[in-house]
Amino acid sequence: MVSKRIVAAGVASGLLAASLAATGAAQAADGKIKIGLVYTLSGPSAVLGEQSRDAFLLAAEKLGNKFGGLDAEIVVVDDELKPDVAVNKVRELVEREKVDFVVGPVFSNVLNAIVRPVTGAGAFLVSTNAGTSNLAGAECNPNLFVTSYQNDQMHEVLGKYAQNQGFKRVFLLAPNYQAGKDGLAGFKHSYKGEVSNEIYTQLGQLDFSAELAQIAADQPDAVYAFMPGGMGVNLVKQYRQAGLDNIPFLSAFTVDETTLPATQDAALGFLGGANWAQNLDNPQSRAFVEAFEAKHKNVPALYAIQAYDAALAIDAAVKATGGKLDDKDKLREAFKKAEFESLRGKFRFGNNHFPIQDFYLVKAVKRGDGKFATEIVEKIFEDYQDNYASQCKL
Repeated sequence: MVSKRIVAAGVASGLLAASLAATGAAQAADGKIKIGLVYTLSGPSAVLGEQSRDAFLLAAEKLGNKFGGLDAEIVVVDDELKPDVAVNKVRELVEREKVDFVVGPVFSNVLNAIVRPVTGAGAFLVSTNAGTSNLAGAECNPNLFVTSYQNDQMHEVLGKYAQNQGFKRVFLLAPNYQAGKDGLAGFKHSYKGEVSNEIYTQLGQLDFSAELAQIAADQPDAVYAFMPGGMGVNLVKQYRQAGLDNIPFLSAFTVDETTLPATQDAALGFLGGANWAQNLDNPQSRAFVEAFEAKHKNVPALYAIQAYDAALAIDAAVKATGGKLDDKDKLREAFKKAEFESLRGKFRFGNNHFPIQDFYLVKAVKRGDGKFATEIVEKIFEDYQDNYASQCKL
């Protein structure tokens, strides 16, 4: 079932739907846009979905709870990190709730499950995190837009860094699902040295003692890990406890603002890849970080800015059509132009509706205010398009 609605003026967090009451004069007496948010909001990975949801609702609040001049009704559901649950919930959103846009999810196995139910029903799907290789390439979809990245790209950042550092042997570790496979493929796309071992763990695994014993025995020049959410928290803590500090720890989605409140000092100095960090120096990003921290009392991660940008993109596209949501072709063309001020600065959609953007090497730090965050160390890729776009026939 779709979660019941609450009226939100400054929406509180929780696993509830939000119906955003309109303020100001409506473009038309009955003008309304309906948006469904589908995120993982329970279990060890809930923090990822919470950041995404909170940022999207913060953007809606900034927009006066209107998108392109239309009153906004937003329904939030929890996919529970279960593809079958997600499919049932998005079917309710598009068939019963008649949403115009579905926004989310966090995880790639959920994205692959919901693409057809959403777009086949005539709604637009805006993925704010998951970006699988198949949907960037041969299975690209005219009604799917991705405001995050193609899964490989963050991992390519660390592959390039490892290559530049001259690491000759790297140990690879990721969960056994599509994003994990894409992640390690991305790392190997940029890294040309020897892969000493490549291990895929169960999605949701929290005990890495066996894998850490293998790393200790292998003694690689570096370890590369993709372990989002609670998996990353446990891996980082156990890595330090295992006394493996002498082996450089590189990662994506493992050491970031969603895991640092739990890992804290254990993650300091660990390097990652990102398309944004909270010290990115542009006025819109600085204003967002200040507003997000003031409202939610935690440091935003890239999950948050990707969802925030999705809200801005929807607003810009609907505005460009004059609020005519039934003109799907015009709405699609307006979305492709991406005429909004991204928190990342440079941002545009490629032919496959995936972003072309900059990517950075980031490092875990403790800020002067005592909060843990990631900061940009250097730019690794500029204006970078994914490796699958040429396979897309859009």
